[in-house]
Amino acid sequence: MKHSSTPQTRRGRGPARRIGRSLALVLPVVMVLSGTLAVTRVNWTGNPSSDSVLTAADVSTAHRASHGAARAPQDVLRDQLLTELQEKDPGVALTHLQAAVNGKPSLAEHCASIARALGRAAVRVYGPSRAQSYSRPVCDTSFASGVLAAHS
Repeated sequence: MKHSSTPQTRRGRGPARRIGRSLALVLPVVMVLSGTLAVTRVNWTGNPSSDSVLTAADVSTAHRASHGAARAPQDVLRDQLLTELQEKDPGVALTHLQAAVNGKPSLAEHCASIARALGRAAVRVYGPSRAQSYSRPVCDTSFASGVLAAHS
């Protein structure tokens, strides 16, 4: 039996390994995007509609509310800002959102979802063109993405 003087390469370095690496990079991105899309399907305004999707989070929120438990600060803030948006305008609500996040940094993780909810509500109240005119870079332009999601 003749042995080669060149070392043999290990198996698994071919196309399967490249596919595995590609999946390792792409799969987390796909999962994050699908989670983001799932969150955008939740009706954050509190107004029931025929196209609402009931999620486990909605059920647990309804359960807590029915037992008189205190609401989370981000839920209270979102409801206040949605009321303010309807009574005044989206610009005032966005200003107060930024002030609330600056005053209480723990709200920062909820800023984007609140801003998207404000964007969707602004489209319902003002229409897409006028709602977009209030857009500003609060929470990484999440208000604008909410306007876009409600318009499309």
